[in-house]
Amino acid sequence: MHDSTQKLMEHFKRGTDEVLVEADLKKKLESGKVLRIKAGFDPTAPDLHLGHTVLLNKLKQFQDAGHKILFLIGDFTGMIGDPTGKSVTRPPLTKEEVAENATSYTEQVFKILDPEKTEVVFNSSWMSEFSAGDLIQLAAKHTVARMLERDDFNKRYTNGKPIAIHEFLYPLIQGYDSVALKADVELGGTDQKFNLLVGRQLQEVYGQAPQVVITMPILEGLDGVQKMSKSLGNYIGINDEPNEMFAKLMSISDTLMWRYYDLLSYCDIESITSWRKQCDEGKENPKNIKVKLALEIVERFHGSEASIGANEAFTARFKRGEVPDDIKEVALVSDDSYPIANALKDAGLTASTSEAYRMIKQGAVKLDGEKVKDKSQVLSKGSECVMQVGKRKFARITIT
Repeated sequence: MHDSTQKLMEHFKRGTDEVLVEADLKKKLESGKVLRIKAGFDPTAPDLHLGHTVLLNKLKQFQDAGHKILFLIGDFTGMIGDPTGKSVTRPPLTKEEVAENATSYTEQVFKILDPEKTEVVFNSSWMSEFSAGDLIQLAAKHTVARMLERDDFNKRYTNGKPIAIHEFLYPLIQGYDSVALKADVELGGTDQKFNLLVGRQLQEVYGQAPQVVITMPILEGLDGVQKMSKSLGNYIGINDEPNEMFAKLMSISDTLMWRYYDLLSYCDIESITSWRKQCDEGKENPKNIKVKLALEIVERFHGSEASIGANEAFTARFKRGEVPDDIKEVALVSDDSYPIANALKDAGLTASTSEAYRMIKQGAVKLDGEKVKDKSQVLSKGSECVMQVGKRKFARITIT
């Protein structure tokens, strides 16, 4: 293998969970042709967070190397409802909801991908032309036994929970998308592995070279435990205001910081390894390295000026007297993440969690100087932050 191909392989494998099959990827790269790199997104929610960008960052690497990005909006599959990881049948979206969310998706992804070098495609453009006969022929190319190998289907079947027939169509249609697009490589989260491999199998059935499947890890949220999710309140939205985004990144634990560097940063591996060694040896304060990460991420979505301003605003709250010198220190013990309402109560900043909820609703609660807007937000184990209620109540809280 040529040195250039080896370097590309190492570059593309960085931060991935699996590459199936590596030998196929080497062969495709060595061919010298422009590869068709596919990633599918179901427009089930209009707002993207940093967890989504793990996949987008990998697409950007392929794009920067000269390959063609096929950004697939699953408007047809979105009306089926992806059952992946669900213990019950997932309700489908309406056509109007899919269209609205798809528009929002495309506006946000171009903060990372180059719109001039990205082809946005909708799977309704070929699936809407499928007849009932076509769908039956597609269904004939897979078996129920294979479908029940998928973990979520297997659990529901074993536990006697219903599985609707249309849910079996989802991985088949996602797989057929790869056939329709003649994809060379498909990227997805680890929870999509089964569906991605169906695409590889269907391509072979249809006489195409099977796509390489690259799975990306699921990014943990601010709590450092559960995957980043808006519904869990542990997310950083790519449309968050610069100061809010900076403060959230500074609130993560020192341990979680390295995970974020691995999956979100564009910094070279050598630098990250060096910084980690310095922190482990006590030669560098992890907070300074966390500032580098926050600056990089905020700059990516808001520009350098906003990034610098967010850092200055964050620093001002702690270095220029905006937080009292005699602030009380509170250590809270948790085996997991700590709900913010409980932290307010346990730190003595509110009399109860219900009062904490009321204060959050009134906009009277701040975390590291930024208003808390989501009452379900959580604090991660190992993190340190300054919480404020009203104008006079402060506490520096450490979650241990």
